Amino acid sequence: MKRFAAAALSAILPLAALAAPAATQATGTSQHYFEATLLAPTEEETAIAGGVVFRCDGESCTGPRSGDRPLRVCSDLRRDVGQIASFKVRGELMSDAMLARCNG
Repeated sequence: MKRFAAAALSAILPLAALAAPAATQATGTSQHYFEATLLAPTEEETAIAGGVVFRCDGESCTGPRSGDRPLRVCSDLRRDVGQIASFKVRGELMSDAMLARCNG
């Protein structure tokens, strides 16, 4: 049984090594799903917006993926940390119209 487990593990590990870079490439260069740049620095280190726990440092807040719509997450974050200068979802900037609604 131990030989079988060792053989199975040695067959799976190379596949996992191949999959890891692909997963990183699929999300772009950033490891965060949401990235917000604030108009002014915040003193908050964490903020919960749309069910997402954001980590903030000065004028930057980042958070993982959630089931909520990006506009709602952005609006909720603005209520906690202030006006948002830019908001990225999977590395793509939110449009100016959507950002205006977020900050509305």
